[in-house]
Amino acid sequence: MEASPLTQQSRPETFQPKIVQLYETLFKADDAEHSEGFWREFFLLSPNSSRLHALLDGLSPDDTLSLQTQTKHLFSRAIREAAAGIAPADSYALDTLSVFLTSVLSKKYTNPSSDVITVLAGLDEVDHVISDFVSVLDNIIRTGSSLEVRRRAIRVAIAMTSGAYKTSLVSYFTHRDLFPSLMKYVNDSDTPMQVFDPFLLLGLLANYNKFEFQNPYQLRLDDFVNESSTQKIVKGVGLSCGGLRNGYIAVQDDIPEGWNLTSTLIFFGLRAITPGARDKANPPTAEEAKAMFAALPAQEAAILMATYDFTNSNKLFGYHMVHMMPENKTEESPFSSFLSLASYLQQHAYRSVRSSHYAELSLFTLRILVEDPTLCKHICSDESKRTVRLCRQRQPYLPLVAGDRVLATVTFDIMIDTLTHNLRRRLDANIYGHAIAIILRLLTYLSMNKIRLTYHWSELWRTLLSTMRFLTTYATDLSTNHKIHLLTNSLADLMAFCVSGGDTFLPDPASYDDLFYKLVETGPVISKFRDVYFRDSKDNTHAAAVDTLLSVSTHFYALLFQSEGDAAATVAPSPKPDGEPTPVALPAIKKRNLSPKEVHRIIKQGYDTLSIQPPEGLTTWSRWRETDWKGELKRAARCAVDDARQLVA
Repeated sequence: MEASPLTQQSRPETFQPKIVQLYETLFKADDAEHSEGFWREFFLLSPNSSRLHALLDGLSPDDTLSLQTQTKHLFSRAIREAAAGIAPADSYALDTLSVFLTSVLSKKYTNPSSDVITVLAGLDEVDHVISDFVSVLDNIIRTGSSLEVRRRAIRVAIAMTSGAYKTSLVSYFTHRDLFPSLMKYVNDSDTPMQVFDPFLLLGLLANYNKFEFQNPYQLRLDDFVNESSTQKIVKGVGLSCGGLRNGYIAVQDDIPEGWNLTSTLIFFGLRAITPGARDKANPPTAEEAKAMFAALPAQEAAILMATYDFTNSNKLFGYHMVHMMPENKTEESPFSSFLSLASYLQQHAYRSVRSSHYAELSLFTLRILVEDPTLCKHICSDESKRTVRLCRQRQPYLPLVAGDRVLATVTFDIMIDTLTHNLRRRLDANIYGHAIAIILRLLTYLSMNKIRLTYHWSELWRTLLSTMRFLTTYATDLSTNHKIHLLTNSLADLMAFCVSGGDTFLPDPASYDDLFYKLVETGPVISKFRDVYFRDSKDNTHAAAVDTLLSVSTHFYALLFQSEGDAAATVAPSPKPDGEPTPVALPAIKKRNLSPKEVHRIIKQGYDTLSIQPPEGLTTWSRWRETDWKGELKRAARCAVDDARQLVA
């Protein structure tokens, strides 16, 4: 019997996919032209994203520049295959482009703009190549063979926009307007979640150099009036906000006592972690939870940038955002989801710069909504009550109010939590200023329209006066904060407005009495607050607002704690040099042990002799002007760009 000519070869330890071999062949350090057969095979094989990422990420910026021949060939050929529209090569080409662009554009080049151009197209060909690239993406997004292929083209556009944001390449997307194609994709979408990618891309493009030139996407947002597409976008925003909020709940379940866990998790889209769905994992330790919270919100929070832009530019979007109700009553409305996310963002805003950017974006959006009289009417209306899950992950907790609530009261709770949970010596004066501004805008609307809301007003008074106490105690640490005086001015004005106009929006005398009593308790703090922040203010509205608070405090102090001769002799305030009495410390207040009924009676009598002369202008406030917050919006946009790049990576 003759010996077989076949020989047995040893089995390799690992099998390498063919596409990985082609990646390694392509990025060898030579300038060899690859055959047509090589490229046909390259784009007929399913891409291995992780291996391509690993290979490209392992290249230094200089290595990448030295391989510019290969990178340019890959980029131009992938564009050609995507444009041909032949499955599955077109889809594979788009996936390859996403990986290629996120890796190549994330490198720190010495000369970012020119080096990126060199890697992708070369200085001589850049105009032709990038214009063709944007044109191909536009056509696929508009008329691609399927929604999935069109979505992949949008992801490629996100990869290019977010990766090249600091270069001139993004300007090619402003030269060719993608807005109609993106809106056509939104209109053709089957589910609200499919709206996420085009909406995210619009946010990135609308913020590109928008303060330096007339951004065409901003103009498009202003003029957009397609109702069905707007409704789809609002639903998508609501789902995204709910998902982002659920990320916080997954770290620490803060379900209020008395709520049914299973039904609540299903209601808020967390069916996968209900009891019985899987074995309950051990909760994280305090240190683990701290690290997990610091990493939140998830990268999808970049959608808040586009949400802000649409709210600021488009009245129709704001209308549907506030008014839209879900078809199924067991689901959250989009605005409920947005408010819920805002609540979690505010309680955790202090954890990182990134968290504070998104917390501030949510406050920007909310401020714009409450400044619109039509929308504010809905937010303050009894007819628009909703259930909103608010964050209860950090003490102190606000009183739990079950069931549907007026949206304005929900907003007050969020603002109180903002003020309560971010106190630190390196105070974020911006976030505090926005919270005070939103409270003032809601209260002035309630006052003007004589709307009386049932609410735990004592919590609001306590929070505002505690904030005043903090600002006074740590005045030295806060003196270098260039926005601290804007905050102290607005806080003084808000408190003076509550004192002078509370009878127009408070539901009962007890809420008003409580405010006056708390002013008496805080009298020494108010006096010191004036000395620290308004000592040099003459004929100033804000200083006059503080004087109003002091006069009310002094008036009721005299009635409550000096009506008995001996007590008066014991606790009488010592006069200041200018003859004005200074309220004394709290221990003297406890001396008489007045019952709540007696306090109410004395304060009620005190109204007859009280003379409040608040300064003019407490109910007037400046409408939102984007240019006043240019720096903050640019920083928030860079944060959203970084998150978008990581999402497509």
